[in-house]
Amino acid sequence: MKKIVLFIFIISAAVFSQDDLKEKEKALKASTDITFEANKELADNDFIDAEVTYRRAISKSNENTAAPYNLGNAYYTKESFSEAFGRFKQAGELTSEKPVKHKAFHNMGNVFMKNKEYAKAVEAYKEALRNDPSDEETRYNLALAKELLKKDKNNKNKDDNKENQDQEEKKDKNQDQQDQGDNKDENKGDPKDEEKDSNEGDKGDQEKEENKKGDGDEKKEEKKQPEQGDQQQQKQPRPNQLSQQQIKNLLEAMQNEEKKVKEKMDAQKVKGVKTKNKKDW
Repeated sequence: MKKIVLFIFIISAAVFSQDDLKEKEKALKASTDITFEANKELADNDFIDAEVTYRRAISKSNENTAAPYNLGNAYYTKESFSEAFGRFKQAGELTSEKPVKHKAFHNMGNVFMKNKEYAKAVEAYKEALRNDPSDEETRYNLALAKELLKKDKNNKNKDDNKENQDQEEKKDKNQDQQDQGDNKDENKGDPKDEEKDSNEGDKGDQEKEENKKGDGDEKKEEKKQPEQGDQQQQKQPRPNQLSQQQIKNLLEAMQNEEKKVKEKMDAQKVKGVKTKNKKDW
């Protein structure tokens, strides 16, 4: 009983596969016809209608690789590279035919080149050559992508080196400024210490000035002391000696005495004239 059921199931599956195949073929034919309409619209420079028609063709069948590929070319012409890349990738993944894969990956490489993604472009061109090694245009694009990639790496290394150098110079500059700031701080010191040092310096200068002044006063005092001593010695009478006033008085007394004696002598020389003696007391 089970074998009969299984047999019937196998026959039913085969019938359904044939029906599906016919439906797929029908859908592919309809999609292809719509693609031709889109190609005509694109040739007439009617991009908007062509885009809509290509999308309708793609929705009809997943096996129509021409519709996404042609739509990708239309986007590429309009420089809508992101949309173009998506359609080229879709065409390359749907098809199993090497010529279609080759064209899809070739155009994907062109999109990478436009975006300056040279490493990805190299891989895309390599994949295109795997499906068609005889295409010289793809080979040329691959060589160009490699050269631009090498140049881009060298420029990037130079930029990195320059950036690192700039960072090092900036770091050294900041370090120098920091060192200078530290030196200034060290030289500047604590304001309290500076004030203390200033006060001590002023105090020291004051002490020096006072000492200097004191030394000068002492020298003046020493110089004055002998003079004052001489004056005191001159003013004060020495023992057993007469003072100036006593000497003056003595001289006046002697002069008066001499004057009296002279007057007496002159009086005795006059004769014949009697005069009354005057008392000299």
